[in-house]
Amino acid sequence: MSDHPIEPFRIKAVEPIRLLTRGEREQRLTDAGFNVFNLKAEDVYIDLLTDSGTGAMSQRQWGGLLQGDESYAGCRNYYHLQEVVQDITGYPHVIPTHQGRSAEHMLFTLLLEKGDYVVSNTHFDTTRANVLYRGAIPIDLPDPSCTDVTADHPFKGNLDCERFEELIQSKPGRVKVCVLTITNNSVGGQPVSVTNVKQVAEICKRHDIRLMFDCARFAENAWFVSQREHDQSGRSLKEIAQTIFSYGDGCWMSSKKDGLANIGGFVAVRDDELAERVREMMVVIEGFPTYGGLAGRDLEAVARGLEEVLTAEYLEYRTGQVEWLGESLSEAGAQIVRPIGGHAVFIDAGAMYPHIPPHQFPGQTLTVGFYREGGIRTVEIGSIMFGGTDPETGKQMQAPHEFVRLAIPRRVYTATHLQLVVDAYRRLYAARERASGFAIEYQSRFLRHFTARLRELPSRESETVGR
Repeated sequence: MSDHPIEPFRIKAVEPIRLLTRGEREQRLTDAGFNVFNLKAEDVYIDLLTDSGTGAMSQRQWGGLLQGDESYAGCRNYYHLQEVVQDITGYPHVIPTHQGRSAEHMLFTLLLEKGDYVVSNTHFDTTRANVLYRGAIPIDLPDPSCTDVTADHPFKGNLDCERFEELIQSKPGRVKVCVLTITNNSVGGQPVSVTNVKQVAEICKRHDIRLMFDCARFAENAWFVSQREHDQSGRSLKEIAQTIFSYGDGCWMSSKKDGLANIGGFVAVRDDELAERVREMMVVIEGFPTYGGLAGRDLEAVARGLEEVLTAEYLEYRTGQVEWLGESLSEAGAQIVRPIGGHAVFIDAGAMYPHIPPHQFPGQTLTVGFYREGGIRTVEIGSIMFGGTDPETGKQMQAPHEFVRLAIPRRVYTATHLQLVVDAYRRLYAARERASGFAIEYQSRFLRHFTARLRELPSRESETVGR
């Protein structure tokens, strides 16, 4: 693999980390019920569980914390955030929240009734859970190209417009909201093209369906558009983002991703009435609408992060670091989702462990293996996260793919850290035929992957059941 991209920053502060012994890691796994969400962060050496809120803030953001206005109502940091979000999205109403899932919860509470349908290029876990919590039905209609993990399609994050039209015809009047997740996390951090956004918007307008963006990684999406969509090349990243948002009715964001902050989110909408209803609900569950459950200093960090994230030098490095890790893992034997996404590398654990059936969770096998080998925390994006009971049929579901996601925190890890990840994978790949699956011993009704407890199956039992 070629040289790692050079960081466009210098490191001013460091956090000590410690690699536990192999025996200590085994004990921590047992205590955690083999669920890495249950591990203490101090027991993790390299944490690739998520890129949400785990990034390093810039000196400008840290300086903004000292300028936090902690007034209960109307703090100046809110007005800075409002100005920045309005500039990027074009939506007049900006309402801060403490994180993205709170924004989802409020919007779906106000927009959905039991039996309604929500269509998406792919709902992520919290989005799906909030739809289901309302008694509504989430439908994923990703572009057909995403079914081929190795296909090098430039916009695998797109929504399948043909199937969208068919669903609308089969469920007249019942499709209330369309959500475009940019980038599309669950299919590998894949971007959505401006062309697809425009096509989806036209369908929504004809059928009176709200088009909303889950825009947690909107800047990474804009970067890929600038590199891959010919008629958008030469435009600034902000102009591309503004164009995408211009086709929608609103958005929500977890600012813990492309907001480059450790906490925060917001709702932004065009509709005056909807905005007022969100503010009313906000007062009940989050706080006054100008602080939304956040300190003024956090609002300022988000505002400054949104200004910084659309810098080409940063996004070139950010996506280049992810690409370096993906290509290095591929050379070590991993089958990965291609093209490599913007925030994470997705390894196909099903392909790595063909002897472990989906109901024994090969993604969890690889996730546990990473921690055993190197104290590395990753996350299963497979039949634990997206399995469970189908809300329409009542049947048990399995995920379309058994992925493991290695999400890279922003501006945190060096090339040496990522090389250790590759080295650990080499050892796991060499021992792949001896690996065994898992069984769930406890699961919650919603978002079971966060708190589930599992037991490891003996290799022989796994091989027998898998035949």
